[in-house]
Amino acid sequence: MLIFMILGVIVTHAMRWLIQRLDLLLKPLNKQIVGFFLLTFFVAVVFAILELLVFKSLSIPTKEMRLSNSFEQIVSFGYNAFFYLAVWNCIYFIYHYVNKSRKQELDTLKLESLVKELELQTIKAHINPHFIFNSLNGIRALVVEDPERARKAITELSNILRSSMQVEKVESVTLERELNIVKDYLALENMRFEDRLKIVYEIDEDTLDQQVPPMMLQTLVENAIKHGISKQLSGGVVKVISDFKNNHHELAVQNTGKLNGTISKEGFGLSSTLNRLNILYGDNAKFEIKQITPQIVEARVQLPVTIH
Repeated sequence: MLIFMILGVIVTHAMRWLIQRLDLLLKPLNKQIVGFFLLTFFVAVVFAILELLVFKSLSIPTKEMRLSNSFEQIVSFGYNAFFYLAVWNCIYFIYHYVNKSRKQELDTLKLESLVKELELQTIKAHINPHFIFNSLNGIRALVVEDPERARKAITELSNILRSSMQVEKVESVTLERELNIVKDYLALENMRFEDRLKIVYEIDEDTLDQQVPPMMLQTLVENAIKHGISKQLSGGVVKVISDFKNNHHELAVQNTGKLNGTISKEGFGLSSTLNRLNILYGDNAKFEIKQITPQIVEARVQLPVTIH
């Protein structure tokens, strides 16, 4: 019995190593069952051979050893070993299956909670009261002076508000649609800054049909205005760039300004952007913000290319 227990500990540890090595627990359920059965059979045969060799070397008389030939002895040892190993495997399998199910359920709940939180953060971030008030004040000033421009400004503001409300309903939109919102936003900000704001677009037309998270580019542009241009007495430039690079779709927003050595995640909307990218793309997307020249700050997003 002691020999059987010692061999059992050694063999089951080896079998556990094989299970992890083959990533058996990560395979579909039907393949897991077949894999566990074949592995149990194989290890049972090895167990039986080891048991036979030990008993022979120690000349221990057991009922299995009294059989006429080695094959029958291995079959007899293997039958008993298969039963015990099958029980061990069932316990191991059930434990990990239940544990994995509980973890997936917990991850799902966490993800749902995070999504709801992000939806609220996104809506709050995009419907900026100060921006709305500034826009309305600018429109009011135009009503008598330039009625046509005032009507256009109202349409632009309406488009932005509509997109902000719809952001939670879709996971992605085309860059062309997102860019239209950005242009409406910058057109309204242009009323406030006038000659202090210069806008430059460097857009590869082939990227216009690429999918991007809704309102993400607008958030980066809004941060460029809020933390960059508005703090410059003489104003500055906001440049929006979209291009393919290193088999990825890269979006960048450059603005006149300085990071001052530290980056506030909340202030720059980094937390919201990073979380959205992580949920949608995992490790396939990257985001960074840095000082590329003494006068220019760049926020850059790298997204996987959408194949049509």
